[in-house]
Amino acid sequence: MPDSLHAGDQLARRYRLDELLTESAGGRFWRAHDLVLDRHVAVHLIPRSDERADGLLEAARRTAPHHDRRMLRVLDADRTDDVCYVVNEWGAGTSLDIMLAASGPLQPRRAAWIVSEVAASLARAHDAGLDHGRMVPENVLIDRQGQVRIIGFAVDAALHGLAPGRQSADLVDTVAVLYAALTGKWAGVSISNLPPAPTVHGDVLRPRRVRAGIPRPLDALCDQVINQVSGHSHRSVHDLSTMAGVASALAEFVGDPTGMAEGGAWSGPPPTQPISRIGPMPTPSPPVPPAQVRPATTPTPIEARPEPRPEPPEPEPPEPEPFEPDASEPAQPAEPTAIIETSPVAEELPTQAGIPVFDENDEVGWIPARREAPAPPPPFEEKPAKPLFAPEPPEGQPVRRPRPGSTAAQSPSYWPWESTGPATSSGSGVWPSQELADSGDDVVPGRNWFRLAMGIAIGVLALVAAAAAYHLGSGGAEEEPGETTTTTSQGPTPTPLTGITAFDLDPQGSPPQEEYPELVPLAIDGDPETSWHTSTYKQDFGPTGLKEGVGLVLDLGATIGVREIDIATLGGPTAVSVYVTETAPTSVSDLTPVGTAAGNGGLAVALDEPVSGQFVTVWLTSIPPVEGGFRGTIADVVVKG
Repeated sequence: MPDSLHAGDQLARRYRLDELLTESAGGRFWRAHDLVLDRHVAVHLIPRSDERADGLLEAARRTAPHHDRRMLRVLDADRTDDVCYVVNEWGAGTSLDIMLAASGPLQPRRAAWIVSEVAASLARAHDAGLDHGRMVPENVLIDRQGQVRIIGFAVDAALHGLAPGRQSADLVDTVAVLYAALTGKWAGVSISNLPPAPTVHGDVLRPRRVRAGIPRPLDALCDQVINQVSGHSHRSVHDLSTMAGVASALAEFVGDPTGMAEGGAWSGPPPTQPISRIGPMPTPSPPVPPAQVRPATTPTPIEARPEPRPEPPEPEPPEPEPFEPDASEPAQPAEPTAIIETSPVAEELPTQAGIPVFDENDEVGWIPARREAPAPPPPFEEKPAKPLFAPEPPEGQPVRRPRPGSTAAQSPSYWPWESTGPATSSGSGVWPSQELADSGDDVVPGRNWFRLAMGIAIGVLALVAAAAAYHLGSGGAEEEPGETTTTTSQGPTPTPLTGITAFDLDPQGSPPQEEYPELVPLAIDGDPETSWHTSTYKQDFGPTGLKEGVGLVLDLGATIGVREIDIATLGGPTAVSVYVTETAPTSVSDLTPVGTAAGNGGLAVALDEPVSGQFVTVWLTSIPPVEGGFRGTIADVVVKG
């Protein structure tokens, strides 16, 4: 290939070479511009004498009549004096390998949808007797609208020296693209830039052993096609030996694909290093054409808008002169001076609003600012100081006077005259003097009540002491043969049961109706670090969900009275119902729960009375949301009886 081809040169007098994207194995890959149809195209160039030239042109001629909306079409192919070239449709987007390197593995449903689109296109090609030949993540493009496009149909395999007729390799590589989208590892027969998938004894590890949370149908599909496993417990009903069967199985898993493309346009960071491969590369944004320089013109003057004339303001108050500290006399107000103009907006702003205007002939009169500052408010009256001691009584008056109506006021001892009678207000109105009040027969008010309280307290203490002495004296005596002692005893404290086995219950699931049976022992091993979880569902359980629930059935080994069930959940708000039965249930639709619980973390279902049974069913009726749907997790279940 001549070294004289540079950016800006024309190929076949039609394609302008704009940007060299990669150069490898004697070939070059350019982003070019079709001068006839005014569009971007992808151009592969190899020397005319290259042994791959005939295979490249043959692959282009063979695949050009095949039309599929997901495949980047072959637009032109020919030889010149020095080079052999193939022109492909240009795709703007990001290839799957770059997407995985930047953002990591995809969500299972998203990955299944992308590969289902690839498998559907290759199934049509296989029916037409064609094959891609090198179906690697680098040849799967996600465009800016989120649609899936296939790069290098038959042409990329020819550029790598691969012979046609590789439909079996297409099948394994397509499922390996699904494996890569789920795990970020490559397990196909073709060579890819992704890191290889781990293997054990020559077999590729299943996706569920590489990354947690992968649905069982996708795990089984990858295992059956890549490792050629025939006796799988979750064998698909579709024929996975054909591309059409793989496409049908993935479409069934995805379900309704509405919104998958709109929500899948990738907006991650661009790759930091170029991918050294031959074939269409991820498309950068088209270059911005240089701005056209317009001839200088004389700018048309814009007529300035006249400033609105403000209404004549009211005379401003005179400004006081600045205070001079060394002046001997107080400063006198200066004569009014002209106001310095600062800005039209500032001088038009009034400080106070005037009287409302009701007639158009009225003028707005702004109230000028106060000339003098308002007088400060009067100070608060000081409260009189409180005396430290009570004032002395008047001459001849007692120091203390009883309140009217009290016992002291009605007591005959305070009656100032010799005669007996009630203490009324009749008389001279003069209280007796201190000398008359201080007699030996005076009764202090409240003393009788104090004595009564003391007597009651002493009596209570005596009764308590007698009772204590009686109990201490009779504590060591032996009971008579004919006597019986009645005691109130509470029920025994519930204790955890041991020797429990368990299995999963999914009556509404598809055959074989399993919910991770291999993880069930982790829910009863007493270790909160291990757990059993359900499958990931698109909706929560309940009337509006796909199922009413799933659960675990605990076999106690014999009929035992169950008092309490403690359930440790993970992931978020979870609701459970507990059933106790004599036989192993196959459904809970006809059963009555003995208790329910809902919340985060630990859930406890305590029973007022023991319920006898051999099987305890923990039924999940609501599970928390997780990334990609809803999933319930139980870390530990303890049954107490």
